[in-house]
Amino acid sequence: MPQIVTLDGNSLTLDDVVAVAVHNAPVELGPGARARMTRAHDVVANLVGGHAVAYGVTTGFGKLSDVAIPRDRLDELQVNLVRSHACGVGPLLPEREARAMMLLRANCIAKGFSGARPVLVDTIAAMLNAGLYPPIPEQGSVGASGDLAPLAHLALALIGEGQLHRGAEVGNAAPLMAQAGVAPVRLGPKEGITLINGTQAHTAVASLAVVDAHRLWQVAHLAGAMSLEALLGTPVAFDARIQDARGQIGQAASAALLRDLLRDSDIRESHRDGDLRVQDSYALRCMPQVHGPVLDAIDFCAGVIGRELNAATDNPLVFAETSELLSGGNFHGQSVAMALDFLAIAMTNLATIAERRIDRLVHPDLNQGLPPFLTRDAGVSSGFMMAQVTAAALASECKVLSHPASVDTIPTSGNKEDSVPMAMGAAWKLRRVIQNVRHILAIELMCAAQGLEYRAPLQAGRGAAEGLRLVRQLIAPLDRDRVLSQDIRDVADAIERGHFTLGSRSSA
Repeated sequence: MPQIVTLDGNSLTLDDVVAVAVHNAPVELGPGARARMTRAHDVVANLVGGHAVAYGVTTGFGKLSDVAIPRDRLDELQVNLVRSHACGVGPLLPEREARAMMLLRANCIAKGFSGARPVLVDTIAAMLNAGLYPPIPEQGSVGASGDLAPLAHLALALIGEGQLHRGAEVGNAAPLMAQAGVAPVRLGPKEGITLINGTQAHTAVASLAVVDAHRLWQVAHLAGAMSLEALLGTPVAFDARIQDARGQIGQAASAALLRDLLRDSDIRESHRDGDLRVQDSYALRCMPQVHGPVLDAIDFCAGVIGRELNAATDNPLVFAETSELLSGGNFHGQSVAMALDFLAIAMTNLATIAERRIDRLVHPDLNQGLPPFLTRDAGVSSGFMMAQVTAAALASECKVLSHPASVDTIPTSGNKEDSVPMAMGAAWKLRRVIQNVRHILAIELMCAAQGLEYRAPLQAGRGAAEGLRLVRQLIAPLDRDRVLSQDIRDVADAIERGHFTLGSRSSA
């Protein structure tokens, strides 16, 4: 059983998100957070009892914020808010992203600035622990005032309406909750807006994507080292002195990883003397200069996203110490949206350089004497010809998806919300880029493994040789033409589950 993740609104990490969203670690509300939530809730209760005017508590929302709500209709206001905002469309978030969103929203409420009762967090935690998650359409959010539509679909399930998933089972929310011993929540003042006002949908996607990105960064070095060996490349360009002369952190880390993967190479020794090539192509020689900035970008984005995990993103925020409700804009997703766009650009660079290495492996004029398209029966057989075409298609799609979403804006809510970040669009674009990079690296691993076998009996460096062994655990050599689609999927799936991670540096 994975370790329990205790929510306090301040200490959630990316590792915690993976533990709950992917590995189903149990969740609970911490006692300190419970006490803070109760104090903030008392402020809201006193405000309502005193007939004070507060946005989203005793007034309407958005353009309707100047409409006062009678006291006997305050609970109705919150339920109507949830129902009216649950208007998302498009594909559903994968289970792990939906679970991550639930966890992040619960942690945000646990921070104690929402004014909601602890029962909201307890109920989300109970649903996570029971394997229940709502269907969340990925389209319909502009990232401010938070991810209203996606979070409303979560809130809808929390009050026992709509549907829920549990594994392969799909059914009406209330019966599935009853089977799991989870009672629907009856919303009180401010609790509807508390559930839907925040950045947790796009931040959930971002949290998992940045972890995936770092894994791909590691695998890109393994694939690149295997390709360099298969192409009789030189590791001289990875010398630490070259990296120190520039002083870029990611570049130095990238070169160090490549040196480690290429250590003790028989292939390198076979062409050390008498090799007329002074310099390899950029796709081989400049791996540290391209892979390195990708690591820098991942680390930057992990910092932005890691801080957002523990951010108070409600509006208004409740400050129990002074019994005040302050309206602001913490729900605005610009910071994460920009990080998502930056990460998509960085990962696209990882895709394009990997595709160029694939091309060199299969190109008979460039692959240093390897068989054309890595098949000995070229002509009758096409070998990996079309695998490179697939990689080219994916790399080109990444370029299109790298157009930033966060520079776009369009007014909403009667022009009250007139500058929005389009963070959710940035999130699902990045997810697609991550998927494309994973498949491109799967193709490179397959081609590089085939190329290394043509260099036998010479052995590649220790890390590159281990990469060959790991590939062959999954797929057989391409002795004759066969359908490669399933092979690519198998290797890509293995990348996702960590099959090719060799214990390298981890920053995310």
